Amino acid sequence: MIPQDMILVSVDDHLVEPRDMFERHISPRFAADAPRVQRQSDGSDVWVFDGTVIPNIGLNAVAGRPREEYGVEPTAFDEMRPGCFDVHERIKDMNAGGILASMNFPSFPGFSGRLFAGCADKDLALAVLRAYNDWHIDEWCGSYPGRFIPMALPVLWDAHLAAAELRRVAAKGCRSVTFTENPATLGFPSFHDASWDPLWQAACDEGVVISIHLGSSGQLAVTAPDAPVDVMITLQPMNICQAAADLLWSRVPKQFPDIRFALSEGGTGWIPYFLDRLDRTYEMHHAWTGQDFGGRRPSEVFRQHFLTCFIADPIGIRLRDVIGIDNIAWECDYPHSDSSWPEAPEELARVAVDVAASELEKITYLNACRWYHFDPFAHRSKQESTVAALRAEAAGHDVSVHSFDKGRFDRTRKGIDIGTLAQRATA
Repeated sequence: MIPQDMILVSVDDHLVEPRDMFERHISPRFAADAPRVQRQSDGSDVWVFDGTVIPNIGLNAVAGRPREEYGVEPTAFDEMRPGCFDVHERIKDMNAGGILASMNFPSFPGFSGRLFAGCADKDLALAVLRAYNDWHIDEWCGSYPGRFIPMALPVLWDAHLAAAELRRVAAKGCRSVTFTENPATLGFPSFHDASWDPLWQAACDEGVVISIHLGSSGQLAVTAPDAPVDVMITLQPMNICQAAADLLWSRVPKQFPDIRFALSEGGTGWIPYFLDRLDRTYEMHHAWTGQDFGGRRPSEVFRQHFLTCFIADPIGIRLRDVIGIDNIAWECDYPHSDSSWPEAPEELARVAVDVAASELEKITYLNACRWYHFDPFAHRSKQESTVAALRAEAAGHDVSVHSFDKGRFDRTRKGIDIGTLAQRATA
């Protein structure tokens, strides 16, 4: 399939929250304590909430910037493409990149909302989290129906409140809730603890996918503080591999047969070996560990409950039949450093050159629409949804690479070791 004919729905993109996002959604009682943006003396913009300062990490918003300027230092809004934080500009960037629809993970609260979970005043935390979800669903996604798959933040500190919030956002049409890849590292019960059951039951009842993004546990795989940053970046999918193993061997898929998880930004090339290892582990050890999947193999259970996601993964594409063609979805990762926007369709076409059109359509949009109960074609025809049609709408939109103050980047990048980087990259 040539890239111009593709229909692309990305199940993993990101947004940088605009500075005014809480103004129209927070209760007056909590308005004075809501998160706010402050300009620092070095010219960077940071979010401030409950005594915590959260920088805008450079790698989170590098779309349109030369690769040699990628870094992890805090950045200001005026150093980013407006499409990072302005929904109207985001749509222009999506059109220019040929992307029909996108699911956007949060930035400053953390991928699983752990910033709010750490707030001592739980009334304030809940008010802010609900305001965030309302802004995201009603304002960001609601501004352009059919262009965004809504995603909500979870109430990590109380499973009953989490279930109630999931049901509340589901009533708004939201079928995705982001969650941590390892709640135990954040001081909460593990996936093996029954205290999460109200949340799992609500997700099953409402048809909501639990979307788990790498780094959402607040930890990344780090071998040593003085290791090159490339080590951490290479090992990032291992977080998702650990989460998948933890969940599959837990009681959750056995006791909640309708539960669905998405493994976001973890890639797919490792999954064939992972599935083989699951089945081998079960065959050799279930007699004494007591694992019982009711006559099924663990690999079968995995394909029922897990959606896998990739950006550019030629090995995963080559082994798609082993993974399960109905369990693979594509992601663009705009505006992060792994994204190939605005040339993602061309990159995917090169990777999938030998894939049949019927299979590629599952990967590029059909699986995403099915898993997330999302119908973009209720708002525009398929003919208007192709890469070519969307790019025609974006005629004249600037997608050229722009350089920023390289001197500042060189100064602030020095002296950052991998341990500090791992903490800041998951803040």
